Amino acid sequence: MSIYIDSADLHHIQTSCELGWVKGVTTNPLLLAQAGMDANSLLPAIRQLCSGPIFYQLVAQDFEAMITEAYMAQKILDKQLVLKLPPNDLGFKVCAQLSSKITCCPTAIYSPAQALVAQEAGARLIAVYVNRTTRLMGDGIQLLGEISSVLSGGGTELLAASLKSPAEAVAAVTAGAQHLTLPHETLILMSKHELSNVAIAEFQKNGAGLV
Repeated sequence: MSIYIDSADLHHIQTSCELGWVKGVTTNPLLLAQAGMDANSLLPAIRQLCSGPIFYQLVAQDFEAMITEAYMAQKILDKQLVLKLPPNDLGFKVCAQLSSKITCCPTAIYSPAQALVAQEAGARLIAVYVNRTTRLMGDGIQLLGEISSVLSGGGTELLAASLKSPAEAVAAVTAGAQHLTLPHETLILMSKHELSNVAIAEFQKNGAGLV
């Protein structure tokens, strides 16, 4: 089980990775564009802040260019690279080509059938957009459960993305997700509860200890 931050904001990445329980960083082309830095500069900067997996998504649109881009990303991120791929024929072909050399993660999976193809192509991980699935198709948590069932016993693990609340994150794990990636605004809520704050305040006011 790993929890990642879904961001390309260097400040959010730094403060999240300093928490000690955030294990890596997932990015996508939109997040990289919003960061306002060239990817050739931004990815090394992220690597300086995070010692765990860093997910990079290909943007090239033909097979040879995608292979070239994948190795460019590997040169920057080395063994930390997790390569995100589109869930189409081209993306699965690249996955089958590279999965023995680079950890691959087809992303934006919306059906159990796609998940099976990804597994056959050697994907170590697949990413499912939970909240977006709920908005577009009805029930993202149900989809996670179905995909978890078809992947059971194989070597492909399930990463739940597009999670908008701690409750949705917990539901994703209950449905079978082995990993979570959370936007910063969701991530910072994971460790908080109003009743915990009340208990902490009481301990600090009336308790005793070594200091």
